[in-house]
Amino acid sequence: MSDSRAALIDHLLEFSIRTGDFTLKSGRRSTWFCDAKQTACRAEGILLIAEAALGVIPEDATAIGGLAAGADPVAFGIAAVAAMRGRNLRSFSIRKDSKDHGVEGRLAGALQPGDRVVICEDTVTRGTSPMEAAGVVRDLGAAPVLILPVVDRGGTCGAVAEAAGIPFVALVTAPDLGFPYEGP
Repeated sequence: MSDSRAALIDHLLEFSIRTGDFTLKSGRRSTWFCDAKQTACRAEGILLIAEAALGVIPEDATAIGGLAAGADPVAFGIAAVAAMRGRNLRSFSIRKDSKDHGVEGRLAGALQPGDRVVICEDTVTRGTSPMEAAGVVRDLGAAPVLILPVVDRGGTCGAVAEAAGIPFVALVTAPDLGFPYEGP
């Protein structure tokens, strides 16, 4: 394991992982919760995420984004760090609901038809959010080339992504953090 990946895991454990009794988005109960935004929204945390992400993002990727809230700090932070390194990745956000005024629709940001897109997310369990984002990206004329969560807590999103023809790489997994996968 690289020093930077070990540092990312340590950062997640310090700031993003909580133990106790939690109800997940799916309604299931869990003894641990991952709020990876606590890492993605700290300067040192997003630098660690970007370091790991830029090592796996395909060279031909042109944009990065996903569903609003979960993907936003990850996409915007990775795009900014990439720019500092001379790599152009435009970022975008997919709204949960379509906007009916101003710039209409679900897209906010710099996604363009023909883009080769990394769909990112802070944490995935089942993979519902990144797969929804991938569908919207396809509808907008771009091609998802990678599903990239910071943390895969469920262990099933990879199979869902691969079934849709999209490669999947999690920067960190539940077992990396000392927990079992909690898939559907």
